[in-house]
Amino acid sequence: MEQRRKERIDRGVKVRSDSIYALMSWRELSYLTVPRLLLIIGMLILPLVVTSMYWQRVISIVCIYALLALSFDFLAHYTGLVSLGGAFFIGVGGYLTAIFNTTFGLPPLVSIPLATVFGAIICTVLLLPCLPLRGVYFAIVTLMYPLVFARIIEAMDILGGTDGIMGIDSFSNRWIEQYLVIIVVLLLLFGLRRLVNLDLGLIFRAVKDNDQAVRASGMSITNYKALAVLIASGMGCLGGACIVHIYMWTGLSLFALDFSILPIAATVIGGAGTLVGPVLGCLILVPISELLREFGTLRIVFYSIILVGFIVFRSEGIMVYGQRKYHQFERWIKV
Repeated sequence: MEQRRKERIDRGVKVRSDSIYALMSWRELSYLTVPRLLLIIGMLILPLVVTSMYWQRVISIVCIYALLALSFDFLAHYTGLVSLGGAFFIGVGGYLTAIFNTTFGLPPLVSIPLATVFGAIICTVLLLPCLPLRGVYFAIVTLMYPLVFARIIEAMDILGGTDGIMGIDSFSNRWIEQYLVIIVVLLLLFGLRRLVNLDLGLIFRAVKDNDQAVRASGMSITNYKALAVLIASGMGCLGGACIVHIYMWTGLSLFALDFSILPIAATVIGGAGTLVGPVLGCLILVPISELLREFGTLRIVFYSIILVGFIVFRSEGIMVYGQRKYHQFERWIKV
């Protein structure tokens, strides 16, 4: 009688794919690629499935928050810098693209990249004095930046003051708006996943885990932290530039704390350190936020209940739990 036993599907697949980059069959290849394809195809067909103009706009906002959540997760998990400056990045990128568009007459597809690059440089330079700080101290300082900038603009009545800057060009059509932000999120997601597995990513992790060893190796901790902040702030500024052209207006609301707090909540729900998890968290949390909008400020209570529930019952996050269960699938094989 033929005997069989159960074997984990990932046995052998992980070793070959991680160490020698060789797969033995289409079954193994599909085992690794299907989850990624589901995410890519799912996000690309969202604008086609959702017919309501309102919810199509929500999809774009989900992608903006996803950029901020990626930025937060990258900084916190791979360099140890817990940043609450998401609103600061959004505000700088938004105001820069508004200036480029209204003052210099640049189209959105030109002003957005320029605002991303110059915004990342400005944010990094302003945060340079804070890089020696770690933990809660760095978080508190980054939280102060959007509050300070908003008060400066309001008190000095510059950059449109409380009225903001109006007359900003929108995207030429809604499909460009939708797919631009979706493709940007996917490219940055898989680009960051590749980056953190390179030698540079290993140095980022070393800066987080043992910065004294990095310093003893003759490498500048400040330079690598600055590079990480440049990458993270660039993603935030890109989100700010896109949202300004979506709403065709920029103002003090870009410095709202929602842009700092909601990405953190999405990271907790999705799973910190996975990069994919924060994106999934935004896909869950932002639509829930829109559904609860009619409750006004009471929706904060629902946020709190959701977060407490995840922290108590699934503190690791959806993505970490899902990855573990996926890799525990078993199949029957001959003994």
